[in-house]
Amino acid sequence: MNKLSRLLMFLAALSLGLLFLSPMWKIYLKAPQYPEGLEMHIWVNKISGSSESVLQNFNILNHYIGMEPIHAESFAELKIMPYIVIAFMITGAIIALAGKWKLILYWVILLMIGGAVGVLDFYLWLVKFGTNLSPEAPIKVPGMTYIPPLLGRKQLLNFEALSLPSTGSLGILLALIFAAIAYYVSRKNKSKEQTLITT
Repeated sequence: MNKLSRLLMFLAALSLGLLFLSPMWKIYLKAPQYPEGLEMHIWVNKISGSSESVLQNFNILNHYIGMEPIHAESFAELKIMPYIVIAFMITGAIIALAGKWKLILYWVILLMIGGAVGVLDFYLWLVKFGTNLSPEAPIKVPGMTYIPPLLGRKQLLNFEALSLPSTGSLGILLALIFAAIAYYVSRKNKSKEQTLITT
């Protein structure tokens, strides 16, 4: 790996740090009783809202339709994911230092698999909360489920839900882009070296 490839790989590893600085995903909920809307933020290690009372208000609404309350402590993923991200950051930096360009491809593939597993886990989380409703709920609509959209907008009775990636997810995208460019540059440079040797 040349200096440019090493720098790009370092940037790829550092980009994942955005996951600790900004939320990965956000769910925006608008209802008649909350015309200003409620915005829940899902981080790599916690769940929060755009203000201190947002999560509490989400749980009040959830109570009326029979959904479980949302607490960060209920999700083992939020305890595991920070270590996975740190592991990717460390291994990315090691690959840059070691200069083994072939390892970049494995790192990218594993990061893509990790991202796909994370999205699937998030979807299953939405399904679980939206379908596992309490029979004691004050508001019951036969056959109705309340699965928020994984991506985009969805109407749930008088609730309008919007689900979108947030700034933290940009860290994963940048990591993949920087690493992919580092791999391309390294491979191209390696091909030139082999051509010079054979000629």
